[in-house]
Amino acid sequence: MELGVYAVVGIAVIVGVAYFSRRLGVAAPIILVIVGVVLSYLPGVPFIEVPHEIVLDGVLPPILYAAAISVPVVDFRRNLGTITSLSVVLVIVTAFATGFLLYSLLPDLNLAAAIALGAIISPPDAVAATSIGRRLGLPPRILTMLEGEGLVNDATALVLLRSATAAAAGGLLTPWATVTDFLYAVVVAIVVGLVIGFVTVWVRTKLHDPVFDTAISFAVPFAAFMPTEYLNASGVLAVVVAGLYTGHASPRSFSAQTRISDRINWRTVQFLLENAVFLLIGLEIRTLIEHVDPTILGVWDAVGIGAIATVALVGIRFLWMGPLVMSLQRRAQRAEKQTYQMSLALMYFRTVPLRSSFEARRLRRAERQYDRRRSDLEQLRRESIDWRGGLVLSWSGMRGVVTLAAAQSLPEDTPYREQLILIAFTVAVLTLVIQGGTLPALIRLLRIEGIDQAQDHRELAELLDEISYAGLAVLDDPNETLGSTEEIDPDVIERVRQASFLRAESVWERTHELDSPDESSLRATPHHLYRTLRLAVVDAERERLLEAASRGAYPSRVLREAQSMLDLEDTRLRPARPSH
Repeated sequence: MELGVYAVVGIAVIVGVAYFSRRLGVAAPIILVIVGVVLSYLPGVPFIEVPHEIVLDGVLPPILYAAAISVPVVDFRRNLGTITSLSVVLVIVTAFATGFLLYSLLPDLNLAAAIALGAIISPPDAVAATSIGRRLGLPPRILTMLEGEGLVNDATALVLLRSATAAAAGGLLTPWATVTDFLYAVVVAIVVGLVIGFVTVWVRTKLHDPVFDTAISFAVPFAAFMPTEYLNASGVLAVVVAGLYTGHASPRSFSAQTRISDRINWRTVQFLLENAVFLLIGLEIRTLIEHVDPTILGVWDAVGIGAIATVALVGIRFLWMGPLVMSLQRRAQRAEKQTYQMSLALMYFRTVPLRSSFEARRLRRAERQYDRRRSDLEQLRRESIDWRGGLVLSWSGMRGVVTLAAAQSLPEDTPYREQLILIAFTVAVLTLVIQGGTLPALIRLLRIEGIDQAQDHRELAELLDEISYAGLAVLDDPNETLGSTEEIDPDVIERVRQASFLRAESVWERTHELDSPDESSLRATPHHLYRTLRLAVVDAERERLLEAASRGAYPSRVLREAQSMLDLEDTRLRPARPSH
């Protein structure tokens, strides 16, 4: 009963804060941490301490999986070098640098335990940064880098934490042992993640009941996480790999209904779990403070060390971003040169007669590689990152979920354990409140241009034209498609043809609205007239449906089916709103 009350109150707080945060222009995680601190000191609120296993083993896998299935593999591949730099190399450098700093500040703490705490506070959480960035219109490439960093850096930090904790218990922390452990954890995680992703996608393609499919979907992150952890590898990375594979296979393997269901279900799971963790950070602050023994190290001393560590983390990230941004610019120059060289090579090989089918296949493969490289180059040109993007990336180092759980996983006999946990929580709270709270102002000050809605709609319209022509080619021989020799009514064929034309015309119409928002010139376009009339028909049909429902004239299952059909058509007819 009591647990149910807490769950209802928690969900109500999360939804309420998320709703009002959009109006206030502040990221929900920041407000949730503050609300959690306030709630923890209210009379009657018990001390709250969530076991770290619940967060690391039960909450983190679905959060990462939900994020991974929505990250396009193409964008992840294009920015793999930057993501690796931020999520692997920078995390390791940060962990050792802050570890030595904490070792010098806490005399009774051994070096391995200090590096363990450095690993705990080293991985940023991209939730707050990406939520702010989407609302303010950051370029998609910066958002991809932040999301990719948030997906992979947890694995790096947890593997390093495991090695450092073992060394603190009497083992030996050597660079070679750390590298070997990390490589083993990565290789095993990738293999298990791909296997689980492939098997679960194959199983889900055989299921035609959405309830069964959803149940399998919810099991995927844990199916990837548990065996990988059993093999002493990175279960977190296995979950990310399984999610990336599933998201990549989804358009070809799953039905439209499955994709819509997955998107809604996992967005809901991600929303609740992510925000619940930030609320827990605030709620647990009081408990942490009560557990600190002032005879060893006082609360304010621990908070002060946490503030010093925060300054060090911010400084290290800024120092790292300068060379990284310059390397991105050099990479763009190399890509220009390599693409030009490849185009010259292709021009030459196209003039050489093909002597075998093997050479023909090799030429087609080279042309596909050139097309991909040229597309990558266009993306680099369109979304190049300069010093302003580097500043945003530098200031987007908020800590969160892993810092919360990993700090509590420190062994009970670790010196300064309660103080170390408070230091980690201080880092998380300070980075969330200070960096997260000022990030919107920084983005506005730098005047970074995000997504060009008109350009996006123009490209969407061009894509629809392209796929429409390919689709309409089916109508050249409709009898073959239907497997019938009977004569087909021309009106049926024309209705199919017009559906594709109207779809493309709808997007072109929206593109013209964004280019020149003069609605008077668009009111007489055929699609606008069609859409307005059809929406009026749908609205009238809905009114009659509600009237029939109030009379109880039809079974509820029939009314639900009719309502679903009207909702689907209404969604199709109304102009899409930009996503944030």
